[in-house]
Amino acid sequence: MATGTALSMQRDPQLRTLIQDKLRAFTVQATSRDQHHDQQHAAAVAVAITDEGHGAELPGFPQHAAWSSQAALIVTRRSGQLRKHAGQWALPGGRIDAGETAEQAALRELAEEVHLELDASAVLGQLDDFVTRSGFVITPVVVWAGAAQHIRPNPGEVQSIHRIPIAEFLRRDAPMLAREGHGPHPVLRMPVGEHWIAAPTAAILYQFREVCIEGRHTRVAHFEQPAFAWK
Repeated sequence: MATGTALSMQRDPQLRTLIQDKLRAFTVQATSRDQHHDQQHAAAVAVAITDEGHGAELPGFPQHAAWSSQAALIVTRRSGQLRKHAGQWALPGGRIDAGETAEQAALRELAEEVHLELDASAVLGQLDDFVTRSGFVITPVVVWAGAAQHIRPNPGEVQSIHRIPIAEFLRRDAPMLAREGHGPHPVLRMPVGEHWIAAPTAAILYQFREVCIEGRHTRVAHFEQPAFAWK
């Protein structure tokens, strides 16, 4: 099994400029309120670019004695106490409150879930909306999170925080596509270490890879989610 690529990707001003330029060249496909049902809720997630730190704390990743400034994304495991999607992989995020923009909601959720306070200058752009089977229209907001050395989980919402190197999402075996018999499109998963992450989170991670790193305007809204993510 491949456990990563040879690519070394430093989190530096050049990477920030590269990602911001690629997002500016990308035409976002948004889902308007009259395109989805009333029972579907608007939500935002933060695709937060940070340092790998002391390692991703997952099987298949090296543990660093010193702090690593290789670029990584913040991915969480949801608390087992939550009513929906307990224990699942997620990006920091949640419902967009009345009067909020998607960017404001993503920054608020970063502060609430992992204690990372950022202002609007950290926002680099957005990816396509993703409509979930569980009733949400998710807007992914790409955020430059800095070193984020002191983040910690809010135990009421987050079981654990993982810094997944961006290079891991460029693996040759990613994405993993499989038909599960409940829709016309395959389920998308992204391998990480010796684990995998399923859509919708995996679809957002895959589009981040395609748009922000590879410069390909790949759409992901059609990909199916596994049955366990529907509820």
